[in-house]
Amino acid sequence: MAIEYFEHVTKVGDRWDLIAYSYYGDATLIKKLLLANPDIVGDATTPTPLVFGAGTKIRVPILPEEEISASQLPAWKRQ
Repeated sequence: MAIEYFEHVTKVGDRWDLIAYSYYGDATLIKKLLLANPDIVGDATTPTPLVFGAGTKIRVPILPEEEISASQLPAWKRQ
């Protein structure tokens, strides 16, 4: 099964952790973004760039709901 992605186009000041938080509600899921963007990151242990300028296209993997903490889900999605 192929991994599905959103495409995020960065704004000045975007960071990996802010993008992770924006899409997943959890900045600690940054590694998912880094692994999905090896052409931008280079070595996932030291993500570069740390702060983006405008216009960089980032692949944001669509994660199964079980990978996202239930406390981070909107109230209507919690059971």
